[in-house]
Amino acid sequence: MKRWVLAARPATLTAALVPVAVGTACAHAEGGLRWGPALAALFGAIWIQIGTNFANDVFDAEKGADTDARLGPTRAVAAGLISPRAMRVGMALAFGLATLSGVYLAWTAGWPVIAIGVASVASGIAYTGGPFPLGYHGLGDLFVMVFFGFVAVVGTTYVQTLEAPALAWLAAVPVGALATAILVVNNLRDRQTDAVAGKRTLAVRLGRRGAVAEYAGLVALAYATPVALVALGRGPWVLLPLASAPLAAALVRRVAQQEGRALNATLAHTAQLLLVYGALSTTGITLSS
Repeated sequence: MKRWVLAARPATLTAALVPVAVGTACAHAEGGLRWGPALAALFGAIWIQIGTNFANDVFDAEKGADTDARLGPTRAVAAGLISPRAMRVGMALAFGLATLSGVYLAWTAGWPVIAIGVASVASGIAYTGGPFPLGYHGLGDLFVMVFFGFVAVVGTTYVQTLEAPALAWLAAVPVGALATAILVVNNLRDRQTDAVAGKRTLAVRLGRRGAVAEYAGLVALAYATPVALVALGRGPWVLLPLASAPLAAALVRRVAQQEGRALNATLAHTAQLLLVYGALSTTGITLSS
């Protein structure tokens, strides 16, 4: 069980929790909060995240991206803790569990949910698997921004309200940006071993300076969004996420200064920043409605 928990990467599950929380706050602000679809969206998001983590574990090991030179946490298949076949079964089960919530959400919210679910599962597999793995061609950052930001937040609002309001689209921007920032730290840390394995992430393509600039830009985008929301007529409560700005600024400095394994802690703290920002954003949107 410990091996499967390791492979599920619990620290990454904030990227599944936060978009659903923010999307539900948007639904509340639009007068359409429904707890059944909200909880189903959370259940599905968590299992899609776990399924994607399982897929990354087995496909990266098979492509040679996870070796003894790896600087990040242990990967189960590469370390021989779980066989590739067993990991594929685990991946299928995780996506199967996500499909259960998708069936319920499709019943309550219609065919768009089917399209969202199929695209999410397919992209989770295609991130490191298939004939054109997204993460190996510098498209991982775009994938995270789209699916952990816009699809997850706006989709959560939609299954409750049957609408995709402007508030949800704007609220999705910082969620996607900070989720992408987590990936940037991961790819910055691994850029040398990724280059050897033929994994052409943006950090490999842009180099260290470019990756640091991308991280700083994503953080800046996240903290500009609440100001934009106020300018567009939302109440001052939506500025609550700005309270976490000192933590974000400290992380930008650390990313600019650190290399190698030292970035492991910074990656974990960036995930924590997403959680803190998400909690403040959820609270602010709820109170401003």
